[in-house]
Amino acid sequence: MTLNVLWFILIGVLFTGFFFLEGFDYGVGMLLPFMGKDDAERRCILQTIGPFWDANEVWLLTAGGAMFAAFPNWYATLFSGFYLALLLMLLGLILRGIGIEYRNKMPGLRWRRFWDTMIFVGSLLPALLWGVAITNIIRGVPIDARMNYVGSFWDLLSPYALLGGVLFVILFLLHGAVFVSLKTNGYLHHRSLTVARLLWVPTVVVTLAFAITGLLTIPAFQHSPVTLLGMGLLALALVLSGLFLWKERSGMAFIMMAVTIVMMTVTVFQGLFPNVMISSLNPAWNLTIYNASSSPYTLTVMSWIALTLVPFTLIYQAWNYWVFRKRIAPVHQQAGY
Repeated sequence: MTLNVLWFILIGVLFTGFFFLEGFDYGVGMLLPFMGKDDAERRCILQTIGPFWDANEVWLLTAGGAMFAAFPNWYATLFSGFYLALLLMLLGLILRGIGIEYRNKMPGLRWRRFWDTMIFVGSLLPALLWGVAITNIIRGVPIDARMNYVGSFWDLLSPYALLGGVLFVILFLLHGAVFVSLKTNGYLHHRSLTVARLLWVPTVVVTLAFAITGLLTIPAFQHSPVTLLGMGLLALALVLSGLFLWKERSGMAFIMMAVTIVMMTVTVFQGLFPNVMISSLNPAWNLTIYNASSSPYTLTVMSWIALTLVPFTLIYQAWNYWVFRKRIAPVHQQAGY
């Protein structure tokens, strides 16, 4: 295995962890104004992600940093071509972070409702735009021979890309509802299970529409038995998540949602390999793990750093989830978020 392949896999792992962990954060944020009936319930819903949400975002920062160091041409083309979309995504993340930290700074109901709305918007925007961005990466965008994106923001908003955005939104909504049911007890637990069951059918429909359209229109996914295997495992996990939801087994439903998101990300990266971005103008202008990569020396140094530091980071985050593993319930008093 070459270092180029190794770093492509590592970046894929980082994005997989990001979508899995940050996915339920986005889902909880989008559900907050609707699933919480009063301030105590909304505080409880936010407390389910309170110890985790900022650490989950680090996966994105690490993936972006790894992309910049290992595949600078990929980083430059992606971040310049998708600049406006990524700027809107950053704005959403800022609004969400401020909302989570500031909603409880004042007791006024109007103040808290305003920040609850900002948390909703700040969760919806990144979820939608990540779906649009990933769909465009696998569908192909106008990239010229110099690795420059030569399209506009509106070129990113094709019907299929918007379908990908809707898929990410509804998948993260379901993921978030299942997570709340896993982390709460009492009536909030049962309400989140009900919401998850209501979201499950439209999630299956949108996922099926996205997968079928991709198999018919995207060359990277056509005639690939590995892709079909990945989609099959994804479909099986999504079906099992619904089965466990109806049996009120939140833990198993959450595991199946995790498998669904992991298989979705793995299938995307497998379909791309050895490309990292596909040119819709000329296949010869695709960015690959070879023409977009750093020097072998840079990849070697980065490999040693990653092997040294990443295990400690994973151990710490696992410990954090273990410490805050207990279920919580709404309390009608000032506490935390």
